Amino acid sequence: MTLIKSISGIRGTIGGLAGDTLNPLDIVKFTSAYATFIRRSNKADSNIIVVGRDARISGEMVRSIVCGTLMGMGYDVVDIGLATTPTTELAVRMSGAEGGIIITASHNPRHWNALKLLNSEGEFLTKDDGNEVLAIADMEDFSYADVDHLGQYVKDDSFNERHIEDVLRLKLVDTQAIANAGFRVCVDAINSVGGVILPQLLQRLGVDYKILNGEPDGDFAHNPEPLEKNLGGIMEEMRTGKYDLGIVVDPDVDRLAFICEDGKMFGEEYTLVSVADYVLSHTPGNTVSNLSSTRALRDVTERHGGKYCAAAVGEVNVTTKMKEAGAVIGGEGNGGVIYPESHYGRDALVGIALFLSSLAQKGCKVSQLRAQLPEYSIAKNRIDLTPSTDVDAILAKVKEMYKDEQVNDIDGVKIDFADKWVHLRKSNTEPIIRVYSEAATLEEADELGKTLMKVVYDMQ
Repeated sequence: MTLIKSISGIRGTIGGLAGDTLNPLDIVKFTSAYATFIRRSNKADSNIIVVGRDARISGEMVRSIVCGTLMGMGYDVVDIGLATTPTTELAVRMSGAEGGIIITASHNPRHWNALKLLNSEGEFLTKDDGNEVLAIADMEDFSYADVDHLGQYVKDDSFNERHIEDVLRLKLVDTQAIANAGFRVCVDAINSVGGVILPQLLQRLGVDYKILNGEPDGDFAHNPEPLEKNLGGIMEEMRTGKYDLGIVVDPDVDRLAFICEDGKMFGEEYTLVSVADYVLSHTPGNTVSNLSSTRALRDVTERHGGKYCAAAVGEVNVTTKMKEAGAVIGGEGNGGVIYPESHYGRDALVGIALFLSSLAQKGCKVSQLRAQLPEYSIAKNRIDLTPSTDVDAILAKVKEMYKDEQVNDIDGVKIDFADKWVHLRKSNTEPIIRVYSEAATLEEADELGKTLMKVVYDMQ
């Protein structure tokens, strides 16, 4: 059983002992701490907190506790029901709310859930704010409203449609070109909220589609992380030759992966690269991605005359750097597209609409579009941690071993060689060290990653 408390939110497995898992007692505690933080930092007249959730089996249980606790803290709750993470982020802004809670464990397996915490801009809390919430929870420094000041509860199912309208209004979403292209796509919605909103988006874009795993029951048909090893079903369907594009999302629809018309992976790292290439061709400017993302974004950005910047891993770190750099687009190599013209959050709906616009305007196949982009391969490995593992000591040792190379330690340790790189960092969401490496070929990248993994194993 696992409970992970971080600035990214509260994430854990369902069931088990209080303090060790994401259970009713801990849900109340951390929701109360968040509401207390929002109250103390109140900069608006609103008394509203938005709640949305993905379709996980535990979602209804967690939702009822979160909403009841917020009402007990004196907050009015706008429950937007089954909704994507970006939909909930937009709903906070559209409602003029003080904050929002997204109930989702993103790509984690079905027995996990989490509380993702938003500020009044519909963006994830900063590191300092997240730490303050954790401190309030540790001290249980909160009190509840009396009977005359309990919050009210409102159910509002309008935000999926409002999200879609927001996407369709974006200047670079060429709805006419998409409709004229007559695309047929196959979508793996992984039995979550993608199965609710993506059909609506595709219908509005005039795209013919087939949905796989579309029932939003939270009983995921396969491992929900949108990686090639988990996507055999849709890849086989694509090989029938009936479709122009395959689309894959994670359970909360902030990550996006594409599959070519021949059933081969487009590459999740290239979701952001391809969309950025399209955006930069119309809106020259700067870009940002995290340290674990492909160099291809840097190459594409410089080709368009812009400047590329790297941020620490984590959406709030990327968005902060994007604001500093004045980036016109950014995101993460896990398939997360952040387009400030819409909002500062990873949004698969925005990514789909921009990608289809690019494809329609170019009039080419997906595989041909992919061939136009710089070619790199990333290997993504992991090291499972034990309770006794001293991660900081391990990373310090790795940094010392490679001190003669270009080393970046703003988030774990990234070692940049002339023609490749490797990045080791402790995950914010799982008890693992992520080991990402990139080189000209997948074999070379994997070899580099495994070399560093052996170094780590030898230290444990």
